Amino acid sequence: MFLSASEPKDPARKLDEAAEKASGAADWFGENWETWLNSGLKILLILVIAAVLRTVVRRLLTRLIQRMNRTAEAMDDTALGGLLVNNERRRQRSEAIGSVLRSVTTFLIMGTAALMVLDAFGISLAPLLASAGVAGVALGFGARNLVTDFLSGVFMILEDQYGVGDEIDAGVATGTVVEVGLRVTKLRGPNGAIWYIRNGEVKRIGNLSQGWSTAEISVRLGYDEDLDRAQEIIEAVGQELAKEAPWDEQLWGPVEVLGLDEVLLDSMVLQVSAKTMSGKALGIERELRRRIKKALDAAGIRILGGAYEPLAADAEDPTAGMAAPSALANPASPQGVAASPLAPPAPRK
Repeated sequence: MFLSASEPKDPARKLDEAAEKASGAADWFGENWETWLNSGLKILLILVIAAVLRTVVRRLLTRLIQRMNRTAEAMDDTALGGLLVNNERRRQRSEAIGSVLRSVTTFLIMGTAALMVLDAFGISLAPLLASAGVAGVALGFGARNLVTDFLSGVFMILEDQYGVGDEIDAGVATGTVVEVGLRVTKLRGPNGAIWYIRNGEVKRIGNLSQGWSTAEISVRLGYDEDLDRAQEIIEAVGQELAKEAPWDEQLWGPVEVLGLDEVLLDSMVLQVSAKTMSGKALGIERELRRRIKKALDAAGIRILGGAYEPLAADAEDPTAGMAAPSALANPASPQGVAASPLAPPAPRK
């Protein structure tokens, strides 16, 4: 049995093989380094341009929103400021619009940059775009309510349908707007309850706080009172109210007596109306009622619901103390005979 040992390799041969491998690597690197450098520079340039563009656009949007807020704040001290929405509402609306625009801008810029980077790596974008389209359709069907709420919220804010502090009727709930979001709107109801309403479920909006409001009160007088005198007193009360602060700023028109609204057997109703600043109608109505009540009382004109003169007592009925007729009063009557007890039986002999 013979043992054979492997022959040691020639050192020169090892050097030749290493030289060949190094030469091959150098040749491969020499052939591809330009491509790598071009691709790397291209990707770096894409990322830098995307980051710079995103920063610039976001800062421009932020400055635009801040400028809008400063312009609106400067209008608060002018006569036109009362016609505009309140400062908090403008701030929230502008911030919401700015947030949406910044998010959309970031998505578009960075999404486009990501696609360009993948293309620089030599990755085919056709399968990726097709998969993204299918995923987008599936997501749209699965989250269609969320998408509907979001889009409805965006258009509600852009169109300024309502804002913080407005009194609205949303159909499903009524109350004061506490917060306006892109997905839900928060209302505080008359009893203090907080209502969260999805924007996509709101089919109609009745805004009671935009533009101007109308204060309407009804004055019910006695049937025999002097209408002309009552109308003069009410108009004088309205003129006096329009000259005093703070009612002079809240009243946007004269207090008008529209005329008789109802004529009943014992009363008549005068309708009074006035145009007021939005959201101030209730306070105007209460102050008008108080002043009209005092003025009419001072003039001796009775408002229905006050003290009435007592009616004369009715004459005493002479038959009130008499008892009702009874069937037993006449034993000979058929009723008396029918109601008389039976005669006892005759004794037996």
